[in-house]
Amino acid sequence: MGLNASFEPHPDLEPLRFLLGTWRGEGAGGYPTIDPFTYGEEMRFEDVGDRYLLYGQSSWTLDGGDPVHFERGFLRPGTDAGSVELTLAHPLGLAEVGEGRVDATTMSIESDRVTRTGTGDAVTALRRRYVVRGDVLTYEIDMAMDETAMTRHLTAELRRTEP
Repeated sequence: MGLNASFEPHPDLEPLRFLLGTWRGEGAGGYPTIDPFTYGEEMRFEDVGDRYLLYGQSSWTLDGGDPVHFERGFLRPGTDAGSVELTLAHPLGLAEVGEGRVDATTMSIESDRVTRTGTGDAVTALRRRYVVRGDVLTYEIDMAMDETAMTRHLTAELRRTEP
């Protein structure tokens, strides 16, 4: 993302610093309405000197490197200690707003709202859990759709490639 890093980090971001950097690895997915699959992935959490982190995610097929999914958004500390807010845009015609908690190096977020365009996927809710141990980030994402209750959708293990 290449922004000038000659700033003082915002003190409110201290609880989210464990996420900073670029993470790369592989994951697996499934859902009652699709066949299981695997994918490669890169996530980036970037401090730009303000009271939020920039977030970017890209995933691709392991066999040919074709794009699978992208997410772009922001993480910001909430109003009380340990709370966190997430806003994301998805190319599936979705916008996601969620809130959650940070406890040491674990972050859990549930969507408050998922809004979709007229042609957007029928996603109604998402639940995310990220855990960092050293330079390894693991996550689980659960998803609900119009016709399917909250179900595990994705799991992955990524390694920090850049601080």
